[in-house]
Amino acid sequence: MPDSEAIALPDFDLMRFTPYRLAVAAQETSEELARQYRSRFGISIPQWRVLVHLAHAGEVSVREIEARVAMEKSKVSRAASKLESAGLIVKSVNAEDRRLISMSLTPKGRALMAELLVIARSYQQEIEKRLGTSYSGFESGLDRLLGETP
Repeated sequence: MPDSEAIALPDFDLMRFTPYRLAVAAQETSEELARQYRSRFGISIPQWRVLVHLAHAGEVSVREIEARVAMEKSKVSRAASKLESAGLIVKSVNAEDRRLISMSLTPKGRALMAELLVIARSYQQEIEKRLGTSYSGFESGLDRLLGETP
C-alpha cells in the first residue's frame, strides 16, 4: 500500500464547489430563521417543517412530509409527536391506506402558523433584499437544480 501522503490529489476548490456551498447556505439561512421562531415559540426546525407543510398542503402523511423535505421519517415522527402533544396538530389514520397516519393543523396550530408565516414572509423579503438584482437568476437556478423548469 503506498504512503497516503505520496498520492497526488487533483486540484479541488471546496469553497467554489456548488453542492457544498448550497448545503452551507441552506444550513445558515435555515438556522437564521430558526433562531427567530425558536426564541418566540420554542419550535425546532423539524417541527417548523412539519407545520409549514401542513399549513401549505392541509392534511399530509408522515411519508409525504419525509419525501418533500428530505427529512428522515424518525425526525418527522418525533416532531409530529411533540406538535400533537402541544395541541398544534392532530393525527388520524388515513381512510384509504390504514398504514398511513395523516396529520393536520388544529385551530391552535393554525393560529400559531398565522404568526409564523408572517415571520417567514419577512425573512423571505430579507433574503430577496440581500440578493438584490441577483435574486431572479438565483431563483431560476434553484428551479433548474430542483427540476422545476424544463
